[in-house]
Amino acid sequence: MWDRIEGAWKQMAGATKQQWGKLTDDDLTVIAGKRDQLLGKIQERYGYAKDKAEAEVRDFEHRMKNHADLNAS
Repeated sequence: MWDRIEGAWKQMAGATKQQWGKLTDDDLTVIAGKRDQLLGKIQERYGYAKDKAEAEVRDFEHRMKNHADLNAS
């Protein structure tokens, strides 16, 4: 799943910023669709523990997968 997010990062960056508004445009550029970079930036900007950031990213992945499935129909 994450490879599709990474491949479509320019489109996904908007959804990412909507989810985590504290991420800056520069953060999104640095993240560049890399899951580990996203986790780190969420922890940094929100002060989350790794497990909290991981849970949020998993939820985001799930919602994006469902969104992609709907668009493919």
